[in-house]
Amino acid sequence: MGTRLYVGNLPYTTDEEQLKTLFSEGGRQVTEVRIVTDRDTGRPRGFAFVEMGSQADADAAVNALNGKEFGGRALTVNEAREQAPRRGGGGDRRGGGRRF
Repeated sequence: MGTRLYVGNLPYTTDEEQLKTLFSEGGRQVTEVRIVTDRDTGRPRGFAFVEMGSQADADAAVNALNGKEFGGRALTVNEAREQAPRRGGGGDRRGGGRRF
């Protein structure tokens, strides 16, 4: 189905080059790596998305790396799911704050 993988439980010191090297082991092709960062602090949030070159490469990466120790932590690697649509922001739907 998809070649985009979710990678969780990453050490906060992991960089994109390290992930690319890890996921390329065994001749697998990596097309993109994106470590997710906190919007406010810019620090890594401990997970990333890795786009593989083919479905076969994605399957091989999941089989080889899910549960593998990396930086002292057991990785979670699985196929990424599409994000559910978000609801609108909070607050009053009438378009304004409370008035007394």
